[in-house]
Amino acid sequence: MRVLTQEIVLPNTTVKLYIRREDLIHPFVSGNKFRKLKYNLIEAKKQNHNTLLTFGGAYSNHIAAVAFTGKENGFKTIGVIRGDELSSKISQNPTLKFCQDNGMEFVFVSREQYRLKSTEDFLCNLKNDFDDFYLIPEGGTNDFAVKGCEEILTNEDESYNYICCAIGTGGTISGIINSSTSHQKVLGFPSLKGDFIKKDIRKFAKKENWDIISDYHFGGYGKVSEELIEFINDFYKKYSIPLDPIYTGKMVFGVIDLITKNYFPEESKILLIHTGGIQGVQGMNLKLSNKNLQTINFND
Repeated sequence: MRVLTQEIVLPNTTVKLYIRREDLIHPFVSGNKFRKLKYNLIEAKKQNHNTLLTFGGAYSNHIAAVAFTGKENGFKTIGVIRGDELSSKISQNPTLKFCQDNGMEFVFVSREQYRLKSTEDFLCNLKNDFDDFYLIPEGGTNDFAVKGCEEILTNEDESYNYICCAIGTGGTISGIINSSTSHQKVLGFPSLKGDFIKKDIRKFAKKENWDIISDYHFGGYGKVSEELIEFINDFYKKYSIPLDPIYTGKMVFGVIDLITKNYFPEESKILLIHTGGIQGVQGMNLKLSNKNLQTINFND
């Protein structure tokens, strides 16, 4: 699979910036979600499962990807959704409506219950309700997901000095770290507050050539600012590349800001990984519109 890589020409710098368009892999299962699900689906079929069960929030890219790819590959899908108040709002939520249209069955739980999703009692109750299923973790991160994400980089990418990507659950960056070379530095930009993600990455990463840049989460997961929305809109006008506001938009903002602050040595060659997530823009725009704030606009 050959994925488009575009150069981002920036003024007043010798740094060379490129973006890997993983968002174009598939119209509905784009970016890292395609990579993470690839070997999980192979394993589910190998184990003779016909049902996939996973977890996510109201606008989860992962939930949408599992619903579509499950239907496309003959699996029944079940989504355990954070927020029991959402059960009556499916038609108002573009992500959940998409999942429902693709045959996903929902289990809505309170936020307190959702925190217990990895406990033995919670999983036993799900097995009692749904019999046997293939479990995919929230965000899709497990050994099979990391294996898929190791295929993002190829031998042709050895010329880059830095590889940058957004971080949710840590699977994507772990795969990238594992397939990077010793002379490359992998930088991760978390969408959540805190450094706890380092512990999760260390479970899967086999090398030490990486670091976390935690200054560009814009308040935490799902949080945005007017500055970020303006940046995403301006970036699209300049380069015709859509960015999502939860993950890649924050990462690209951070990298460009660091370039202006001379964080990277002169003549550095940087590869940004676009991990998709564009399906979530519609939901974010609904939230912004309800607050009478500027929305994300990808119209030429």
